[in-house]
Amino acid sequence: MTHKDSTSLRERLRLPAGEPVDLSRYDAAATPAGPHGKAAGKAATTRIGERLAVLQERLWAASTGGDRRRVLLVLQGMDTSGKGGTVKHVIGLLNPSGCRITAFKAPTAEERAHPFLWRVEQALPIRGELGIFDRSHYEDVLVARVRELAPAPEVARRYEQIKRFERSLTGDGVTLIKCFLHISYEEQRRRLLKRLDKPEKRWKFAASDIDDRALWPAFQEAYEIALERCGTSDAPWYLIPADHKWYRNWAVSTLLLEHFEELDPRYPEADFDVAECRKRLLEQP
Repeated sequence: MTHKDSTSLRERLRLPAGEPVDLSRYDAAATPAGPHGKAAGKAATTRIGERLAVLQERLWAASTGGDRRRVLLVLQGMDTSGKGGTVKHVIGLLNPSGCRITAFKAPTAEERAHPFLWRVEQALPIRGELGIFDRSHYEDVLVARVRELAPAPEVARRYEQIKRFERSLTGDGVTLIKCFLHISYEEQRRRLLKRLDKPEKRWKFAASDIDDRALWPAFQEAYEIALERCGTSDAPWYLIPADHKWYRNWAVSTLLLEHFEELDPRYPEADFDVAECRKRLLEQP
């Protein structure tokens, strides 16, 4: 069982466009409309992945027939919220053909020499593709705001630039799915401790991660502002409770499936004589 009623997960997890957001009111350990437990959640995610793989292939195939539509999944969240894990467990179920994954790190010298959206534009999915952003253009109103990497008036202008940018994407055939992976302060501590306790996980840890936790309130406020100012009817934000990894994976998979089913891509019609080609093949010695 996945849904407890006919309400789509999109409706349940979508944040109201343009309304103030108080993240403290959202339970990061909640599992709205989800399967009953971890085992059921993993099994459901696998089944969703099978259906998603078919629809993804159909979208990729449809592009050869002139269909310009594409999908962009944006994953944002605090450290350890599971952006990389979501890519591994959700996108890992799909065929790499037709997928484009980009993990945004600190800007390079070349990227800093351009407007902040430049590097994002270089990574956008082409027609038929499913693009996945592990972090995104929102870093430029999150990290930049908290760490004062840009003047406050410049950061303020970026919200409107982001809205215009996303409006241009949705107007050009991009289905934009923006997911905020909502993790609690205590769950982040547990995950950081696991990284320290497991030698094979320590490469993911940096001492600065501890310092960053002191900035938790500032980052929460920065996210609340971004979620409010950049949530629109065409490009809404979905808040994914992420304390339970299995639920996070199921929820993002389900959101993707609901969007792909709405797109309903179709295989293109053959632009050649199928019967004639079959006849020629059979006549060959």
